[in-house]
Amino acid sequence: MSTLENRTHAALLVVDVQKGVMGNSVHSEDVISRIQQLVDWARAKDQQVIWVQHSSEELELGSTVWEIVDELKPAAEDPIVHKLYGDSFEATNLEEVLAEAGISHLYVAGAQSDACIRSTIHGAFTRGYDVSLVSDAHTTEDLSEWGAPEPDQVISHTNLYWSFQEAPGRTAEVIATDKLISRTEH
Repeated sequence: MSTLENRTHAALLVVDVQKGVMGNSVHSEDVISRIQQLVDWARAKDQQVIWVQHSSEELELGSTVWEIVDELKPAAEDPIVHKLYGDSFEATNLEEVLAEAGISHLYVAGAQSDACIRSTIHGAFTRGYDVSLVSDAHTTEDLSEWGAPEPDQVISHTNLYWSFQEAPGRTAEVIATDKLISRTEH
């Protein structure tokens, strides 16, 4: 139902599953396992899998901590988008990659729930995409010592918050990995 004309395909967008991010995140093994299930599902449905990698002072481009975790490997044909900002669309070629492939619906997984995931799902939604946040396939680190809520609360709140998003001509949903994989459409 997106507002993007002549685009009918869906894609899995995997955000920042890098060694330096996932190593500090809660439930990372479970989340990585679910993301692998999603990657397998998307490929079986001939949907594009798009990977996003963040670069910063802590995640220096080309460094070990910048690399995607060993458990997940992009295929040779998978686009990899490099970003400097939370929103995966900002100052990247993501929009061009999606337009070229006719993508109108994104299934989003990765890290961090309260940062790049939120920024990216908002960025996609405001640009006209339908956005499904995979509820059990995103994670964040524990920043509670600086006053943030506990990580499980951050993840739950991100899911709750996204479930109430509405805009004309677009859909936002929150769906668990197993429910998504068992769906017949998209």
